[in-house]
Amino acid sequence: MRKYEVIFIVKPIEEEATNAVIEKFANLIAANGGTVDKEDRWGKKHLAYEIKDHADGFYCLFYATCDPACVAEIDRVMKITDEILKHMIIKEEE
Repeated sequence: MRKYEVIFIVKPIEEEATNAVIEKFANLIAANGGTVDKEDRWGKKHLAYEIKDHADGFYCLFYATCDPACVAEIDRVMKITDEILKHMIIKEEE
């Protein structure tokens, strides 16, 4: 198991829908044998440039411990989820 930082931007939608998207990915990590060590919600921020015709986005950061296969699944699902504007997964140094 390795430690990762998963940061993603959810497009500006209602608070309930935003929470549902965040919970979806927390549950996806748990379903693939990983754990979310810490969840840091930065909130709604103005973007430096428009992404997919949106000027604002809700930032969320997960500190997760999981296998590389779990990371591949998270990346795949984030790419096909319409509510996600951008995402990045970084492996933490040992």
